[in-house]
Amino acid sequence: STAMGKAAPDLVKDADLGELSDDAIAGSWRLWQRRAGHRYSIDDVLTAAQAVAAFPEAKRVLDLGCGIASVLLMVAYRLPLAEFVGIEAQALSFELARRNVERNALLRRARLIHADFRDPEALNAAEPPFDLITGTPPYMPPGSATPAPDSQRHYARIEMRGGVEAYVEAIAQTLAPQGRAVLCANAYQPERLPRAAERWGLPILQRCTLIPRAGSKALFQVWTLGGQALQAPAQPKDLLFVARDAEGKRSSAYRSLRREFDLF
Repeated sequence: STAMGKAAPDLVKDADLGELSDDAIAGSWRLWQRRAGHRYSIDDVLTAAQAVAAFPEAKRVLDLGCGIASVLLMVAYRLPLAEFVGIEAQALSFELARRNVERNALLRRARLIHADFRDPEALNAAEPPFDLITGTPPYMPPGSATPAPDSQRHYARIEMRGGVEAYVEAIAQTLAPQGRAVLCANAYQPERLPRAAERWGLPILQRCTLIPRAGSKALFQVWTLGGQALQAPAQPKDLLFVARDAEGKRSSAYRSLRREFDLF
C-alpha cells in the first residue's frame, strides 16, 4: 500500500484524466471529476448524510473505496474535527481524490492510501479502529452488465474487486466495537448486505431506501451497521427517500439533503 502523494502522480498524467469539470460538493468546497468518467451522484450524497447522522461525534473516519473522495469530502465538511483515511485502488480515481483533498485544504486531517482494501496490509496501514466507516460499493456482479468503455466507470459499477460483501468484511476488521458503518447497496439484491452483516456479527441499525422518482422502483438502499459490541434492534429503522416527484422535480427531501451540505 502506498501513502498519499506517492503512487498516482507517477502513474497518471493530465492527458489520462481527460477533460475535468469543476463542481460544487459542499459549501464552498469544490470537486474535480472526469467528464467522461465516474461522477458523484445522489447515492454518495445520501450515504454521506446518513453517515454524519449515524455518528456526528466521530473522531476517526475511514472511507473504503473512496473513489474521487466525494463522500469523504462531504463527511469532512460536516465533521470538521474528525480525521479521515481513504483507501482507493484505481489509479485515475486515486489521483483525483488526491487533488480534491489537497484543493480543499484537507491535507492535515485526511490521508489517502493507494491500495486494494482487501489487502490486509492496506487495512493495517489505515491504522484501525475507526468510529465511522463509509462505502459506496460497485453493485453489478461481473458478467451481469455490459462493461463501460471507460475503465474508471467500469470499476465504479462492476464488482471487479468485490462487492458489498468485501466491504462488510473490511468493516468487521476495522470498525470500533461501538462504531457505525454506512454502506450503499443496490435495491435489486436486498438480501446481500444483511447476509454479510450477519456473517460478521454486525447489527443492522437502519435502512434507507431511495426511490428515484415517485411511482418508480427502488434504486438503492443505504444501510447503517453497528460495531460488534452493539445490540441489534428488534426491528431496524426503515426510512424511505423519494428523490423526485411524479413530474421529475426535486422533492422537499432532496432539497433538504442538499442543504445538509450547504448546496442550494
